[in-house]
Amino acid sequence: MTCVDATRPDPGQAVGMTSRSMSGTRVLVTGGSSGLGAALVAAYRARGARVLVTDLGEPAPDASGDYLTLDVRSDGDWQRAVAWVDEHWGGLDILVNNAGVASGGRIDVVPMEEWEWVLDINLLGVVRGCRAFTPVFKGQGSGQIVNVASLAGLAHGPGMATYSAAKAGVVALSESLRYELAPYGISTSVVCPFFFRTNLAASLRGSDPSATELAARMITGAREDATAIAERVVAGVEAGRPLILTDRDGRVVFWGKRLARALYDRQMLARGASMAR
Repeated sequence: MTCVDATRPDPGQAVGMTSRSMSGTRVLVTGGSSGLGAALVAAYRARGARVLVTDLGEPAPDASGDYLTLDVRSDGDWQRAVAWVDEHWGGLDILVNNAGVASGGRIDVVPMEEWEWVLDINLLGVVRGCRAFTPVFKGQGSGQIVNVASLAGLAHGPGMATYSAAKAGVVALSESLRYELAPYGISTSVVCPFFFRTNLAASLRGSDPSATELAARMITGAREDATAIAERVVAGVEAGRPLILTDRDGRVVFWGKRLARALYDRQMLARGASMAR
């Protein structure tokens, strides 16, 4: 995709990626055992932050640091996370809602069970996290919510309705909470990365093989890796950016849709026609 001006500044461009000390900062990361979550954990720990890693199942045998089993679909698990940070840390500074699953497919192929699975994890999992920790942040008079969405939440291509709908919901939720919670000293950022290399390709799940294969190729062939994306996310959060676009390709698509809409539409329609063939 060609953008009118791919180099112009935008609200999500992470700049000034410093590694300033965050000693004492208390961070909770969901889905923190692998992929972008693990890279975010490493980036925060490198800055001296205390990080609670949460994920499904038990920690790996060689894992270090604080860990808590948390299924983002479980209200009970979220309440246990709130209790943990209260007991061990006396509060929380940054909540990173990162856990998610990848899925895609054509509207007449993907069953409703898959829609419910994707939305429950990718959207309602984020909602549950925000609901669980907002009272904590309000009580403190401070806090940062970081919701990991995707560029698919801003640009909605064919064959990705399940994933795009969930991630667009995360974008909308984050924007709404930004305005709603600011009076309480709580900031909200939403992260919208483009494709980057991660183990997510190995765990793709979907009922439409053509869409799954395409997504796997895009992930494995991406130029950026999770470590680079995580550094930009942390820098964007430190800078207080409400929208964090982590890579050049994402900025090209973001601005292309807004400044060259006719071209963007032609390209999306061409993709849809290719999929139909």
